[in-house]
Amino acid sequence: MEGSLRVGTPPESHRAAESLRGSRRSSNRRLPRRAAAGRRSFTSTLKALDDLAASGAQISVRITDLDRGTTVLAGDDFVTLPVAGLGVVPLLIEVAAGFESGLLEPLEIVERSTVDPVTVAGVWQHLKAPALPLSDLAVLTASTGDALAANALLSRVGLPAVRARIEQLGLARSALLDRFRDERGPDDAPHFALGSSRELAEVFAALVNAQAVSAGVSAQVAEWLSLNHDLSLVASATGLDPFSHENDEHGLLFINKTGRDAGIRVEAGVLAGPRAGVSYALIVCFDDLSIMHRMRAHEAFRTLGMDLMEYVH
Repeated sequence: MEGSLRVGTPPESHRAAESLRGSRRSSNRRLPRRAAAGRRSFTSTLKALDDLAASGAQISVRITDLDRGTTVLAGDDFVTLPVAGLGVVPLLIEVAAGFESGLLEPLEIVERSTVDPVTVAGVWQHLKAPALPLSDLAVLTASTGDALAANALLSRVGLPAVRARIEQLGLARSALLDRFRDERGPDDAPHFALGSSRELAEVFAALVNAQAVSAGVSAQVAEWLSLNHDLSLVASATGLDPFSHENDEHGLLFINKTGRDAGIRVEAGVLAGPRAGVSYALIVCFDDLSIMHRMRAHEAFRTLGMDLMEYVH
C-alpha cells in the first residue's frame, strides 16, 4: 500500500522443499539450522523498505526458506504490481515446455524481419545475424533481457498459450499483458506484465525444486536464468561474476531475473549457501524524479542482498 508496508513473518509451515543445492554441495558440512535461524531479523532491509514506503513507493516483498518452506519475510506480498521484464519467466517456461513436448523445435529458425522492431533492451538488434533458432532466443531473453528475442518467442508460442501456462502454474495474481514496446499508446496494455512478490518467489522455488511443469522444464529454465547478466540489484551483494556465475567456488547456488521500467525495479531469484537457501522477490514502484530517487530504490535492493547473504552464509 502506498505510504506504508505491512511486514510480517507468518509462523505457518508448509511441506519442506528439497533444494537443488543438495546435489551441488553434498560434500559440504551443513551447519545447524539454528545458525541461520538466528539471522532472521532483516533489520536493515526493513528500514530501507520502510523509508521507501514513507516516500510514497509501492513495495511488495517475499522471502521463503527453501528447506523449511516457511516465510522468512513478507510485506504486501499479495499485491499485484507491474514487474516489467521479469514477466518473461512464464514465457520461458512455456517455451521450455514446448521443447520437451515436441511442439516446438529448439533449432527452428526465426527471422528478425518478421518481428516488429523494439529497441528498449537487448543485443540481437545490434548483431549481424538476421535469424536465430528458438533456443538461442531463449538464452538472449534470459541472459540479457533481450526485448526483441522475447517478442520473437512470444509471437511463436502466442500470448494465449503463455496465459494458459500462468493459470496452470497457479499464478492467480500474475499476467503477461502484451509484448515489449518502445512506446505504449492509449490502445496498448499499460504494462508488459504484472505479478506479486509471493508468486514470483513461488515460481523460483518451483524451478529449483523441479516442480515447474516437470523436472526437465524446471532444469532448462533454471539453466537459462543462471546466465542472467544483471547482478546490479539484490545480486550485487553476492560478489558473483555477472558473466560467469554458474559454478561458484564458494558454494553459492544462484539464479535470478530482474525487471526494469520507468519507476519500476523488480528482482526475483533463488540464493543458496552453506547454511540455508531462500527464494526471494522484491518489487518497488517509485517516482523516478531524479537520480537520487532511483539510487534510493536501488540501495534497498542491495541492502536486501546483504541480509540474504548473511542468512544463507
